[in-house]
Amino acid sequence: MDPVKIAFEQRVHVLPLDHILPSKMLSAAVIDSPKYKRIAASVAEVGLVEPLVVAQVRSGNAHPLLDGHVRLSILKELGVETARCVVSSDDESFTYNKRVNRLATIQEHYMIVRAIERGVSEEKLARALNVDIGAIRQRRQLLNGIHEDVAELLKDKPVGIQAFQKLRKMRPIRQLEVAELMVSANNYSASYARALLITTRPADLVRPEAKNIPGLNPEQIEKLQRELDAGSQDYHELEASYGDDTLVLVIAAGFLERLLSRPVIESYLAEAHTEMLQTFRSVVSAASLDQTAQAA
Repeated sequence: MDPVKIAFEQRVHVLPLDHILPSKMLSAAVIDSPKYKRIAASVAEVGLVEPLVVAQVRSGNAHPLLDGHVRLSILKELGVETARCVVSSDDESFTYNKRVNRLATIQEHYMIVRAIERGVSEEKLARALNVDIGAIRQRRQLLNGIHEDVAELLKDKPVGIQAFQKLRKMRPIRQLEVAELMVSANNYSASYARALLITTRPADLVRPEAKNIPGLNPEQIEKLQRELDAGSQDYHELEASYGDDTLVLVIAAGFLERLLSRPVIESYLAEAHTEMLQTFRSVVSAASLDQTAQAA
């Protein structure tokens, strides 16, 4: 087996910015975006964290820029003259940042807590992240009142701060139930968390007396609770039977596909049982689509 070839030079280079050739121009919309401003604040406060990625010199002394156009633009705005760069032997820029993993809310909380424990002030974090100090404190206290099992379940999920505020109003057992419902439905929005909070029984709330939903009377809330419980039960029953049903479908589709691959049988069904043939083809097609979706 041939050894894997390293696609980068193992030494980080410090290159003048005028020796780096961008491959595109940033639009005004990108420059005015909150993301651009946040990166600019971070670079101004703590410097360049991630080096630019450039290709080897092809002509003259300019390195084509493969990744880091926003960072390069910000460095030029700040009047910086050089930047740390990783030099790649491959000049295909589309391979960079192919998959970007967004920082989950809980991971951001851990990052802020760890930074503060190491002596970084809340003010400096606020400047680096381009937010006010109140937002830093809110993120720092994110898991106050949240059960550790719930935090573990949602640690890599895109749950917003508002959703955690709703979870905090519930007792631990109900928090875990709601977190599992959010994961099962793949819905982590604050509105969904609020709906689950509304349908939470008083006994499962931290402060039952504080439950006051504007625009809903007790009868409507009780009806919502019954409907949500029924929907959750149906969902769990479908989830439990999904694997067995899929297996049966795949086996049946495989048998029908082999059956229809015989011209004599297919010709007979086409003449004598047209509707049955269409049904068989639909089953085979449905199984093929399901397998394609799972593979993707």
